[in-house]
Amino acid sequence: MADSSARKKIEQLRTTIREHDRRYYVEAAPIISDLEYDRLLEQLKSLESDHPDLISPDSPTQRVGDSPVDELNSVRHRVPMMSIDNTYSTAELQKYGERIAGLLPGEEVEWVVELKIDGVAVSVTYENGVLVRGATRGDGATGDDITHNVRTVLGVPLRLEGDNFPPLVEVRGEIYMTNADLSKLNAGRLEEGLEPFANTRNVTAGSIRLLDPRICAERKLRMFCHGSGAVEGLGVDNHIDFLDQLGHWGLPATPHVASFSSFAKAVEHAESLVERLHELDFEVDGLVLKVNRFNQREQLGSTSKSPRWLIAYKFEKYEAVTTLNEIRVQVGKTGAITPVAELEPVELAGTTVRRASLHNADEIARKDVRVGDTVVVEKAGKIIPHIVRVEMHQRKSGSVAFQFPTECPECETPLEQDEGVYIRCPNLRCPAQVRERLLYFASRSAMDIEGLGDKLIFQLVSSRIVRDFADLYKLTQDQLQGLERMGEKSATKLLDAIADSKSRGLARLLNALSIRHVGTRVASILADRFQTLAELQAASVEQLSEIDEVGDIIAQSVFDFFRSEYGQQAVTHLADAGVVCESLQTPDSKSASQILAGKTVVVTGKLEKHTRDEIHALVEQHGGRASSSISKNTDLLVAGEKAGSKLDKARQLGVAVVSEADFEELLSSV
Repeated sequence: MADSSARKKIEQLRTTIREHDRRYYVEAAPIISDLEYDRLLEQLKSLESDHPDLISPDSPTQRVGDSPVDELNSVRHRVPMMSIDNTYSTAELQKYGERIAGLLPGEEVEWVVELKIDGVAVSVTYENGVLVRGATRGDGATGDDITHNVRTVLGVPLRLEGDNFPPLVEVRGEIYMTNADLSKLNAGRLEEGLEPFANTRNVTAGSIRLLDPRICAERKLRMFCHGSGAVEGLGVDNHIDFLDQLGHWGLPATPHVASFSSFAKAVEHAESLVERLHELDFEVDGLVLKVNRFNQREQLGSTSKSPRWLIAYKFEKYEAVTTLNEIRVQVGKTGAITPVAELEPVELAGTTVRRASLHNADEIARKDVRVGDTVVVEKAGKIIPHIVRVEMHQRKSGSVAFQFPTECPECETPLEQDEGVYIRCPNLRCPAQVRERLLYFASRSAMDIEGLGDKLIFQLVSSRIVRDFADLYKLTQDQLQGLERMGEKSATKLLDAIADSKSRGLARLLNALSIRHVGTRVASILADRFQTLAELQAASVEQLSEIDEVGDIIAQSVFDFFRSEYGQQAVTHLADAGVVCESLQTPDSKSASQILAGKTVVVTGKLEKHTRDEIHALVEQHGGRASSSISKNTDLLVAGEKAGSKLDKARQLGVAVVSEADFEELLSSV
């Protein structure tokens, strides 16, 4: 038998390794290197080898089985793994939202938007916190037992963390492979004289059904969790809290999840999220919109094939393989330096693709993209083509890593790294920035100046006729007719369009100014809140950050813009030119007061006088935002009887807690 010191050391190592697994796979914030992690694992293996009687099935060393299974057995799902209805159309998506509203008349519905991972659907079952079974979806009723392979999947704990878990919990999700790991796997296969795999989904689907778990372990598969099957006492009443609970158990929940108080806001977020999918190192074939609250899911029920409470918004994906001939950089309207891949022309989704955005220096480094590489280019829906991965097994010897420029390619100003991932030209008078800002200023979502296109703007800036926004309103017929391809009729039409743009209102103007982090949505919110440009200019960072959907980063950006010499000159000159600097909107007449303006309020427990939906309505009527989950951003918890875990979490986070009576008194005090 092993002595107590060996037992203690083994348990300490297991605890340490599990904590690092959590930080890496669940929180995406590792604190040690891969080499240090491997040394800890080797140390544990050595101790367990010396003391085999202390080896347990849930030890981190037991991720790879000793021998293959004879065959894959069938597993009947306790709760069917149903399919998901999907649509490729935003119009159909809106109809779905209207249909759900009709099925829940008079109820406020909170929606969750999450990524639809392009992997293999699986269920993972824990009994008393220990992993006992992994199974594929199969036909929905019966799947294959793949427990031996699930144990090798990175980030799937062999034992749940803590002790606050049900005796039985079945977690559902997607097993997937990253593009980076596929590139490495294919490079290794080439060295062995084997054919490379075509894509991440195919290799995942094949690997998870292998009989030998040792081969599966070499493939470095991962898992994201997004739902539950059979559970004995889950302890939460909504999806956001469930995903939060998964993290506490050490399970990796689907990332980039957000909740919204209306279906329209959820759809708007989904459409904006599509534009950021290039940032991911794993494949996504759509987005899923889900009803957040479990009691509303029960009311909605299911059809014979799929639940009514969720829908997948999918998009067609097309891939092609081509050669990257050159990497050049462009200067954007906010000074961001964007690298662009010049490609050997290739047919993709019915069009000839010659270039693709590489987005930023970090993305080039993460994907290790180099001139001369063979690359996989993807186009999904309306997204501009982007490079998915480099075919490392086809890389030519002698290739050199791309060196990002240190000076602006247009004005030669030294470039600066911002607080995020972008490298910028700080010179606001840079001709490239001026051109891009003017082009955006004239766009439909901004001041909507028809006829002011990129070629004309290039001439106006190059000839130094136009140096800022206000110069557009000083243009004369003679100046315009002196430009290439600009006759009397065209000049007159453009001057009329410029004059018309003066009355677009504050929201359009704020969007047109190219303030960092301010787009159409935020511009509309700011215009609704402040009504005049003068009021907005006088606002403090604190006042700005308190506004729902603004937050600290946007608030600081808006504040800095209006305090900068450039920003002050821009708005002063526009006002002098007669541009309307007041809102065309009126404040929300439904708000009884603004006592909860900028505040996020959560309701929990059994209430005496109001339903939960009635409290939510009162919160929004008084300018606040109703949410179903507690977080560090929550300002107030209205707690009834049997408040439970939300009350505990609110106290841990220091969130103010009031009773139903206190809440009524708060509203009546105004």
